[in-house]
Amino acid sequence: MPNSNIAVWVADRATADPHLPAIKQGETILSYTALDGASSRFATVLAERGVGAGHRVALIMPNVAYFPVAYYAILRVGAIVVPMNPLLKAGEIAFAWQDSGAKVAVVFPLFADEATKAAATTGTEVIVTVPGEFESLLAAAAPTPQVALVEPEDTAVILYTSGTTGQPKGAELSHANLRTNVLSTVETLMPNGPGDVLFGGLPLFHSFGQTCGLNAAMAGGACLTLLPKFDSEQALQLIVEDRVTIFLGVPTMYMGLLAVRDVSRFDTSTVKVGASGGASLPVEVLHGVERTFGFGLLEGYGLSETSPVASFNHPDRPTKPGSVGTPIRGVEFALLDVDGQEVGEGEIGEIVIRGENVMKGYWKRPEETAEAMRGGWFHTGDLATRDADGYYFIVDRVKDMIIRNGFNVYPREVEEVLYTHPAVAEAAVLGIPDAVHGEEVAALVTLKEGASASEEELRNYVAEQIAAYKYPRVVRFGTLPKGPTGKILKREITIEP
Repeated sequence: MPNSNIAVWVADRATADPHLPAIKQGETILSYTALDGASSRFATVLAERGVGAGHRVALIMPNVAYFPVAYYAILRVGAIVVPMNPLLKAGEIAFAWQDSGAKVAVVFPLFADEATKAAATTGTEVIVTVPGEFESLLAAAAPTPQVALVEPEDTAVILYTSGTTGQPKGAELSHANLRTNVLSTVETLMPNGPGDVLFGGLPLFHSFGQTCGLNAAMAGGACLTLLPKFDSEQALQLIVEDRVTIFLGVPTMYMGLLAVRDVSRFDTSTVKVGASGGASLPVEVLHGVERTFGFGLLEGYGLSETSPVASFNHPDRPTKPGSVGTPIRGVEFALLDVDGQEVGEGEIGEIVIRGENVMKGYWKRPEETAEAMRGGWFHTGDLATRDADGYYFIVDRVKDMIIRNGFNVYPREVEEVLYTHPAVAEAAVLGIPDAVHGEEVAALVTLKEGASASEEELRNYVAEQIAAYKYPRVVRFGTLPKGPTGKILKREITIEP
C-alpha cells in the first residue's frame, strides 16, 4: 500500500522534478530538493526532542519559507501539525497548547514573546526560527530519509476554529481528508501538470491557504510565491514579478485589488484563473475583477471542518455568478429545514455535508462532535438555496439572519445591493435590537477612497430595490473589522441605533 502521509508529495516531487521551484519568498527560492532536504533535517531535530507518531506540534508563523519546512517536517515524523494564528496572545496560545497537548512549538521570532509566556503555563518546548540560527540548526542535523508511514485515517492537522461562540474547538483533519481535498483542487485548478505559480497571500495557518495554496502546490508541482502580509499593490507587483498563474483570495482581497489606483501599471495577463472562498463573494466584485484584470473568478465554499473545499464553480462547466457551484467529487450536500426535513428547489435550508472531506471530529469533544454530525451529516450553520441545475447559492449564516416584524431578512441580499452603489467599497449588514420591530436592519459601510455618499442616500438607494421590510433604516460609516484571512468579522461590529 502507498504511504498515506501527505508529506510524500514533497519527497516524491524532489525525485521527479528536483530543480523545480517549490517555494518563493522575496529573494528566497526553495527548489523541491531544497525543501525536501530542509524538512528532512528539521524532522531529525524534532525527533531528537522526542517528537514522534501522534504527537502534536504547534506552528506559529506568518507566510515565510520556514512554514513549509516545519510543516512537512512535523508530518514526516508522523506527528500532527497544530497551525495557529500568529496574532494570538499568550492566554489564547496556552489554551490551544493545553487543549491539544502540544509537545513542541515552532515559532517565528516576531511572536516568540507571547509564545514563551504561554509555554511557562503549558511546559511546551519552544523552537524559535531565528534567521541564520535556524539554518545552522538544520545544517548540523542529519536528514531523516524516510517519511513516516501513516494510516489514511490518522490525524494530520488540528485546526482551531475561531470560536465565535464559546472556546475554540480543534477540527481533526486526517491525511485522507486532506489528500482527497487537495487532489480535487489540483484537478480543478492545475489540470495541465507541473509549472503553475500560485499566489501565496492567504495565511498558511488557515485551511484555505493550507489546502488550496501550500498542499495543492506541492501535490501539483507548482511554485507557491509567498506574501507574508497582504497588501493590494504588493500583490499586484508579485503577480508581475513571479508571473502568477493562479490567484487565490478571499473577497476582501479582490476588493482591495479593485481599489488600487491606475491598475494598468500592472500586467496581470499571466493569471489564468482566480479562486475565491472564505466568505460570500459579491457579484459586483466578481464582475469587477473580470472586467479590470481579465481573468475569470471561480467561487467555492467550505469550512475548516471540511478540509475546507466542499463545492466549487468548475472551470470546465458553466459558472453562475453568486453561486458557490456544485459539490466536489466525493462530497454530498443536502438542504434541511428546522425540522430536519429536506427542502425543495429554490427553498432555503441549512447546508449539511457528508463525504471524504469531512473531519474526524472535534479534538477531545465527543459531545460537540455528535451535535455537529447528527444524522451522519455535518451541519454547517449556513443557509442556501439550490437551483434546477444543482448549483448552490449561499443566503447567510443561520445565526446572522435578522427577524424584523416576524419577517426573515438575509443580510447578504442587502449587502449585494449596497455593493452596486458606486461609492461603496465594503459593507456589512446585521440586526440590532429594536423595541418595536424586534430587530432592525443596520449597515456599516466603508466608502471608496475619494467617494462620498450620505446615510440617507444609501438608505434610499437600497429601499428602491428591495422590499420595504429589508432595507437598512440604520446606516453608519466606518472601518470593518477583519480576521486573519480578510474575512469581515460581524461579531466584532457594534452599530448604534
